[in-house]
Amino acid sequence: MNDLIIKKSSEIIENLRQTSPLTHCITNYVTVRDCANAVLAIGGSPIMAYEPEEAYEITSMSNSLLINIGNLPPDEIKTMKISAKTAVENKIPYVLDPVGAGISDVRNKMPRDLIDLAKPSIIRGNLSEIKAIGAIYDIIDNITKAKGVDVADSDVINEDTVESQAQLVKNIASKLDTVIAASGPMDIISDGVSVYVIDNGDSMMSSITGSGCMLGCLMASYSAITSPLEAAITATLVMDIAGEKAKKTTIYNNEGTGSFNTSLINELSLINSDTVISMANVRKI
Repeated sequence: MNDLIIKKSSEIIENLRQTSPLTHCITNYVTVRDCANAVLAIGGSPIMAYEPEEAYEITSMSNSLLINIGNLPPDEIKTMKISAKTAVENKIPYVLDPVGAGISDVRNKMPRDLIDLAKPSIIRGNLSEIKAIGAIYDIIDNITKAKGVDVADSDVINEDTVESQAQLVKNIASKLDTVIAASGPMDIISDGVSVYVIDNGDSMMSSITGSGCMLGCLMASYSAITSPLEAAITATLVMDIAGEKAKKTTIYNNEGTGSFNTSLINELSLINSDTVISMANVRKI
């Protein structure tokens, strides 16, 4: 257990509820409602703007930015690029969620265009997506094919593979000079120097659409008030612990995944510093 980072995360959680920073979330239409509700639940303030004509103004007035490439119509691509450039020029932290990277040429080109144009504070994805980013920049060459937007079976993070995968994540973070957050049954987060592993969460989180999208938005919200590394760790702990508690409620009430989704938002709204201190399972490796 890493008590220092857990204590810091518990303070960040309470600070965000007090300050309610504005987060501009450019996310896909499948998950936009859940993403907005997740940001509201942790005490943040979401805004979703997709028109290129207002991208500069909306991003400039925001405290942080999330770009999720799950949806790529031409106008939205323009909005993403304008917003990313505006964020970096104005020292506004932004999180890139490269949904489906590695499964098509378009989904390989878009994250590279965004990273080259304006380096994100955090890149968050499943391990298959993170490895695809590494391959795009010739950092690694042994990538696996994801199952659509889901992680490949061989890239699922577990106790047997976490050490080697942690080194891979650290290497990509170092080469790209950003924070990499690889999400899964176990989460690996690195800024290229330090590496943290979080072993919270529940498998039921993968049975609903949007848990990863919501996590990216939470990372962006916390980025508004703390460093990218601390934001990625805090958001992951919050999401994972809320998932654990939501699973218990769902099972207790003999309900299914639809109720789990509602319980997840409920638990995000209820989470506090004491809950994180008592439940967090994070270690530095």
